[in-house]
Amino acid sequence: MDKKNNQDYLAAIQAAFSADVLAHEETFGILNVEISTAKIHDVIAWLQQEPSLSVNYLTNIAGIHYPEAAGREFAVVYQLHSWKNNVRLRIKGYLPKEDLHIATITNLFAGANWMERETYDFFGIIFDGHPDLRRILNMDDMDYFPMRKEYVLEDATREDKDDRFFGRNNNEL
Repeated sequence: MDKKNNQDYLAAIQAAFSADVLAHEETFGILNVEISTAKIHDVIAWLQQEPSLSVNYLTNIAGIHYPEAAGREFAVVYQLHSWKNNVRLRIKGYLPKEDLHIATITNLFAGANWMERETYDFFGIIFDGHPDLRRILNMDDMDYFPMRKEYVLEDATREDKDDRFFGRNNNEL
């Protein structure tokens, strides 16, 4: 049996979920597929259960905040791997800031449990159906999500952050 490549995976995903594939590209040898968030669980389950594709390893789940992208402010990225075919792929879905809900994949990959908790903890993305969605690294009494780009990086009142202390003259810039 021949090993599959990125084009084979893309063709299979498009054939099975044509209406839900919103975009795709290949970067650094990794297939990136944007899927509608309502179908991400179904696509990942299908990739795992389809014998010829055999996506059997969840590498990572990550959140991303794009504050300027209206209606697509948050993204959830799933990095998956097929050991059988030695193919890596990313499944990405966008969420509006008004509705940060996406289905959990803890029933597909046990390791998703803590990855989803971390994504919730830092970005506030809610994984519907998660067995124990609560903070994992930050304090329980935090009322904000620190990885969101909603806060200024530096305090403008701090005098020790002046460019002249770093060998730069403000007039040279």
